[in-house]
Amino acid sequence: MPDVRVSPRERLVLTAIIELYIATGEPVASQAVARIFANREGLSSATIRNVMASLGEAGLLEQPHTSAGRVPTAGAFRYYVEQITRPEAQIARIGASMAGLRATAPDAPPLNAAPLSPSPLSEARRGQIEDSFSGVTTSSEYLERTSHVLALVSCGLGVALASSTAEQVLEHIHFSRLSTGRVLAVLVTQAGAVQDRVLALDRELTHVELETAARYLNENFRGWPIERIRAEVARRIEVERAAYHQMLASVEELCRKGALAVHETGPAIYVDGMANLIAAEVDRERLRQMLLALEAKQRLVDLLTAYVDGRQQEVRVVVGLDEASPAMQDLVLIGAPARLGGASLGTVAMIAPTRIQYQEMIHAVRYIAQLSERLLDVPAE
Repeated sequence: MPDVRVSPRERLVLTAIIELYIATGEPVASQAVARIFANREGLSSATIRNVMASLGEAGLLEQPHTSAGRVPTAGAFRYYVEQITRPEAQIARIGASMAGLRATAPDAPPLNAAPLSPSPLSEARRGQIEDSFSGVTTSSEYLERTSHVLALVSCGLGVALASSTAEQVLEHIHFSRLSTGRVLAVLVTQAGAVQDRVLALDRELTHVELETAARYLNENFRGWPIERIRAEVARRIEVERAAYHQMLASVEELCRKGALAVHETGPAIYVDGMANLIAAEVDRERLRQMLLALEAKQRLVDLLTAYVDGRQQEVRVVVGLDEASPAMQDLVLIGAPARLGGASLGTVAMIAPTRIQYQEMIHAVRYIAQLSERLLDVPAE
């Protein structure tokens, strides 16, 4: 968004227009704004019309039809999100009477332009989210369920992207002797990937040694990230060499030769809620273009990778995704990294029309991203 200077008066009017539009979905007329600020000094109907004209010239409001009210632009939504998510922002709440808004939209939430509140998620919403994750025990289940839950709460698209290493968690490993010095290792990850590799060993391992090594790995390390298994096996060799020297030496040989190596594959991505976007879009040609953009899953992978940094903890809000595709200019992405035991698990996000309840959705994404630490057990060191 260009650097647009907005005066305190313009900010009040713009916030009122944005939140009226979010509540009603209709272009906002100056009379509706005037009702909110009734009897407020300096905010007469004429003044409000002038402020709205100024905001239109600044590119923050647009008029769909000559006789219609004003609609916030993507730039206006960006400005609004910037204000409510800045911890240092000291934006005054609109203290005027809410009678005008209640007359226009009886079920609308109170207008506010204050920084993001600590927890606008209701008890019912938190309970709904918690119940939706019932029975989840693995990272892949968590990510898959996340896409469904975010689609449900946002009435938009729920997306969850596994990190490049999130799916490399051991479910099962099996060794078979092929010939002298050659062993087949079959590795199954908790994401469901099955990978096999022929290992060329420096020393001969018997059938019993192979079975013992597989049993040791499966019983001790199921559910562990594969990179951590290799490091732990090396550590245990030093600690337990006297008692388990022969068995651990066999395990070490198999691991060193690549039994726990995984093929590089694209990260798993889970998507749910496409029907929500179809229902919300009335322009059929733009809908077709938007679906083409969203159905290309690599586009979604690139989108999340570009906008959400897995090394950070913050929720990222991106209004207007036209850089990814012109057809996505009226969509907003709200995403956050999910972590487990300090490591990146992936990215969870929603993609929805810009007319959403930003505070609630930002907190919903944050809440769900933080659930990973509570839902999934981190193996003890």
